[in-house]
Amino acid sequence: MAGPWITEHEERIVLDALRNGWYGKQAYHYVETFESEFARYHDRKFALMTPNCTTALHLLLAGLDIGEGDEVIAPECTWVGSTACVTYQRADTVFADIDPVHWCVTPESIERVITSRTKAVIVVDLYGNMPDWTEIEELCSQRGIIAIEDSAEALGSTYKGIRAGKFGIASAFSFHRTKTLTTGEGGMLLLDDESLFNRCKLLRDHGRAPGTYFNTEITFKYMPFNLQAALGYAQFQRLEELVDKKRWIWQSYRDRLSDIPDLMFNPEPSNVRNSTWNTALVFGKSHGMSRDKAMQELTRLGLPSRPFFYPLSFLPAYPGREVQGRRDNPVAYDISERAINLPCPLILSEADIDSVSNGVRRILGRA
Repeated sequence: MAGPWITEHEERIVLDALRNGWYGKQAYHYVETFESEFARYHDRKFALMTPNCTTALHLLLAGLDIGEGDEVIAPECTWVGSTACVTYQRADTVFADIDPVHWCVTPESIERVITSRTKAVIVVDLYGNMPDWTEIEELCSQRGIIAIEDSAEALGSTYKGIRAGKFGIASAFSFHRTKTLTTGEGGMLLLDDESLFNRCKLLRDHGRAPGTYFNTEITFKYMPFNLQAALGYAQFQRLEELVDKKRWIWQSYRDRLSDIPDLMFNPEPSNVRNSTWNTALVFGKSHGMSRDKAMQELTRLGLPSRPFFYPLSFLPAYPGREVQGRRDNPVAYDISERAINLPCPLILSEADIDSVSNGVRRILGRA
């Protein structure tokens, strides 16, 4: 379904870290280099590499002192890693509905669920799609709410010429093995506020003052390591090549299925460049095709697929939330029940795309 594209370039840099990256200034050389260049690319002042995107978001919420009694708004449809951090901090997660076209939250869906306890909103750039960041940031500013960008799936996307990762008070990225840029597991937190950066940096490594073994408080152990960063740094040097391949996969599926009406893929409006981490396919209602039926039939054809993200309120992880979720967030439930993800590994070939596209045609009776 998904996976990286590794070349000799990555092998050389990881081998250098393996041979030389253990002592003195070399111990975190690739971590610090990757952090600084990743921040510069996104026009951010500071970066902190973490074990994964979930820990990056958790560091941020902890750094912002969000906790018990606070509410954090998040999309109804996203991976649970976007919202687990809220529960870690004993705050309450409030789900907002998604847009039927770009599948992200909207200013209107956010505003509908704001209460006196709302402290922040985590806005997810789902599958590389971009929401209306201009209006979302204006709304948050007017209402005194902290905007946070979960750009885990949008590395390489832009909105109005601004790279995903530049919006909100901070942004978080994922380098999971399935992502466009991988470190196996891994994440990055980007910030512009120096005091918040310093607070998150302290929280990242057992609450010890920089360069000392003097712990001022009990915090987390969310440190990255040099080998992991070496792979990420090498992949980062090939970022445009990797994003171009993802966009080629997305466009290839669209081209092969373009004659079938009432199918929706990741959108790319005029003010967006979509890096399309994962190509999602929404079956229009005229096809009478559900997510579960499509996946079952593709499996019978020997083809992999994955479900569109389930509404979080539907999951056992959030017990007792489904009835309210279906009532308040109907778009999320509707889209999720009619959508799948198509295979998107970076080693995908023309023949692979032909096979998957032909499989979609067969299950729709269009072969």
